[in-house]
Amino acid sequence: MTDAPATPAAAAAPAPPIVTSEVRGRVGIVTLNHVAHRNALSAALVNGLIDAIAGFEKQKLMAVVLRAAPGMSVWSAGHDIKELPRGDADPLGYSDPLERVLRAIRHYPGAVIAMVHGTVWGGAFDLVASCDMIIADETSGFAITPVNLGLPYNTTGLLHFVDRLPMNLVREMFFTAAPVKAEDAARWGIVNHLVPSADLETFTLALADGITKKAPLALAVIKEQLRIISDDRPIAAQTFERIQDMRRVVYESKDYEEGINAFFAKRKPVFKGE
Repeated sequence: MTDAPATPAAAAAPAPPIVTSEVRGRVGIVTLNHVAHRNALSAALVNGLIDAIAGFEKQKLMAVVLRAAPGMSVWSAGHDIKELPRGDADPLGYSDPLERVLRAIRHYPGAVIAMVHGTVWGGAFDLVASCDMIIADETSGFAITPVNLGLPYNTTGLLHFVDRLPMNLVREMFFTAAPVKAEDAARWGIVNHLVPSADLETFTLALADGITKKAPLALAVIKEQLRIISDDRPIAAQTFERIQDMRRVVYESKDYEEGINAFFAKRKPVFKGE
């Protein structure tokens, strides 16, 4: 008696895409959907985000909403630490995925609105701060955390915060890495509107839809003027070189290695200033 042929094992269900996009009316919506990794800004996720934004630009959409998948308590955990370069390489160079997506958002010829439910960490704070507006609910919180890793944040990123927020708040956020709670974020102007969680999506999409009814050429040129005014400030060559040299000392330091190693070991780092 022969055995019946084995039934092929059911194929594993494909993993859901880590970034999804859709268009509602004339509003583009990008959803960060890498739930298992708390939307860490890996190269794969960032490339998906950049592709979605480029697709919306081809469709000439005047308003884009950037959000996390519904139900996530962490909007994004920030830069994927596993992908930070080591071995004396600049961790936030011009071609880093985070830097590329920040430029894509800032150069988009329409309004990019961050809709925030949950906490925003590290480089993801730079991401939402690079959007034109932030709409958040009571679950939101914002923390910029390079000092927890011994990572020298780049000048471009610092300027994103200096352009948006009071200098004393920028110092406190960067020096302490402590999260700014939703109510304080509203008080300091980090967010444009703080709305109840139940109303967050409706409010944000209504705001975005209203923008789509405005003059597209005027909006695009005003946004570009604002970007130029913010970005194209002169820095003397010798000053820039000094800054880069200061940053190099940090990312080649033992403290930077300790910060990364401690993160993966899930322990507190012991920094020695060397």
